[in-house]
Amino acid sequence: MSDPAVIPVPATPVPEWRQYLRFAWNAFSQSVEGGWKFYVWMTLLTAVFLVGANAWAVQVRDGMALTAMSDHVSWGLYIANFTFLVGLAAGGVMMVIPAYLYHDEKMHDIVIIGELLAIAAIIMSIMFVVCDLGRPDRFWHMMPGLGKFNFPVSMLTWDVIVLNGYFAINVYICGYLLYKRFRAQPPVAKMYLPAVFLSIVWAISIHTVTAFLYCGLGGRPFWNTALLAPRFLASAFVSGPAFIIVAIQIIRWQTGRMFGEGAIRTLVSIVRITILISLLMVVSEIFVEFYTGGSHTGAAKYLYFGLHGYHELVPWIWTSIVFTVVAVILFMQPRINRRPLLLNTACLLAFVGLWIEKGMGMIIPAFIPSTLHEIVEYRPSLTEWKITAGIWALGFMIYTLLLKITINIHSRKLKDASGARTITPEDSLAMGDGGV
Repeated sequence: MSDPAVIPVPATPVPEWRQYLRFAWNAFSQSVEGGWKFYVWMTLLTAVFLVGANAWAVQVRDGMALTAMSDHVSWGLYIANFTFLVGLAAGGVMMVIPAYLYHDEKMHDIVIIGELLAIAAIIMSIMFVVCDLGRPDRFWHMMPGLGKFNFPVSMLTWDVIVLNGYFAINVYICGYLLYKRFRAQPPVAKMYLPAVFLSIVWAISIHTVTAFLYCGLGGRPFWNTALLAPRFLASAFVSGPAFIIVAIQIIRWQTGRMFGEGAIRTLVSIVRITILISLLMVVSEIFVEFYTGGSHTGAAKYLYFGLHGYHELVPWIWTSIVFTVVAVILFMQPRINRRPLLLNTACLLAFVGLWIEKGMGMIIPAFIPSTLHEIVEYRPSLTEWKITAGIWALGFMIYTLLLKITINIHSRKLKDASGARTITPEDSLAMGDGGV
């Protein structure tokens, strides 16, 4: 007696959302695998992060008295880093503008490096705000429905909206493009291009709103200038590209692939212009402060030359000025993009110089002298430095893992194209690179 015929049952198609979740999990699991240099780098960052996490736990337990902030200087190192990182996140859009607005083909393949930088920088900036709260459990007061969001009157609520919105936009763009690349499918323009163009406008808005948050405080004359928002944007379009230039070279060094040469030339051209604009705005502010004089120039005098024997910030700002001027000289060298050591030095000097200028040189002086004309100096405590180092270490870990996911996906696509081996989209992330 023959067996009854078996009627094949058609396989149930896997929903797209489940495929995406599987892709995300495989991408993450493969991103934590690598060679010995990768493990050394991640171990070092983890150790620094744990030191910072422990310091933050102690600060939450014992209170903000562990910091050097006071009633006179209520914003310190945390908000200084927050200000700089918002600009760093906005600077990532400098990869998007030439790629999509000016159709620069050589920028398309590496535009995601800037988008990933924006994700990591926004996470870090939000963490600095949380650390500055002192009591992070009271953050619910700003949640709509639970607390009083005070929209649209408060500039702080605008800042919360633009930061979280920019984070969501970049996560969507990167997730969609990487998933389509993984599936070996061309991305659908209408699914991501509107978000790309929105990210350009949103990137400008996040730093503009941050500047408005400061210059809208009438009791702080040091911030009351219409140049603050343009100055923030100009410096952001220096720090972001400078960081990305170094990141591209590190990726090239680790993967052994010479790519992004045209993108580096474009970014160097951008930095050459924006760093001069940023420096011009600083000179304009200095001229107004010292030439016109008046009762509101005390903060600028304290910052640049000290006041009544107090000069805590003078070494900071002059270090920033020297670093920035040297960076300008180096960037103006012909064919600097072909001299990696000189280029990396210029990027590092510009990055550190702007970190000081937008941080310690912008936030702290607004509180000194105080509204009562008292001078209470601020020097970050060891706890603040530990927490700051921990957050930066976490940011570098996030950025490293995001880059590794991108390298894994793109490198396998290159291997498929070369015919070296055949890898299907479903199993490509399960094979591992073992490299970067």
